[in-house]
Parts: sequence; C-alpha cells; structure tokens
Amino acid sequence: MTKTLDLGCGPNPNNPFKADEIFGVDIREDIGNNIAAADLAIEPIPYADGMFEFVTAFQFIEHVPRVIYAPRHRNPFVQLMNEIYRVLKMDGIFLSVTPAYPHNAAFQDPTHVNIITEETFPCYFDDTNRWAKIYGFNGHFRMLRQEWMGANLVTQMQKRLPA
Repeated sequence: MTKTLDLGCGPNPNNPFKADEIFGVDIREDIGNNIAAADLAIEPIPYADGMFEFVTAFQFIEHVPRVIYAPRHRNPFVQLMNEIYRVLKMDGIFLSVTPAYPHNAAFQDPTHVNIITEETFPCYFDDTNRWAKIYGFNGHFRMLRQEWMGANLVTQMQKRLPA
C-alpha cells in the first residue's frame, strides 16, 4: 500500500504517482481529511520517519523562506529539505513544481520568498555536490529529472543512502 504526501496542498492534495493513500500538510487548520496543519517554515512535517513513498510540492517551495532570524538564525528551506528526506522511505521520490528564475512568475507574487533556479536542487541537495551540507542539510537525493514546464521548474529526486 503506497502513501503520498503533498506539501502546501490546500483542501485537495495532489497524487501524481497514484498512491493508494493520500496525505497532505497545509498552513490552514480547517481542512481535515488526512491533511495536517503545520507552518513548514517553522515546524517539522507532522508525520513519522520513512512513512511515504512520495512527497510532492506543487507551487509551494517558493513560499518557504531561505533564512529567518526570529528568534534566532534558521534556514527553513534547508530544514524543510531535511524533513522531506526524513519522511520519505528509502528510494522514495520527491517531486517539486515551482515557478523559477528567470521567469516573472518566480518574482511577481509578493509571498514568493525563495527564488529557485536550475542549479538549486542539483547543486545544493543532490548526492554529489550537497552544497547545502554547510547549512545543515543531512540528506542525499539523486537527481532523476529536471525540466521546464512553462515558467515552472519540475524537479524529481530520489532518497538515497550516503555513499
């Protein structure tokens, strides 16, 4: 029985991998139906370690700040990537669809505080470069694919063990 988790899902979680069970996380508290309430910029994903075969983030990553300083310095985007790694099963898949640079859609919404580029995931969160390690990233993702879909960058990565 496969499980998927959709981050920032609103009332209707996405299920592009056709998992048997669908879960979600959203900042809203009034949704229900396997959708947990959490502010993922400051809170962990409220599910157990290794619970999901799939984690998706459609139009969500760009809303998670890269750095916050209240009450102390934190790297919420890096911490979110650690959380995604934590809740995925080994060989589980993470799929992100997000407006990205150089397209206007990356900047025009005033709540877009995390500008993604083609280099963000393969340089900082893959299992080769792992540049985000200096910011506290402890996961290992293998890049499966990355492509443009209009103004959106579609990135698919797989949870791996350290080499």
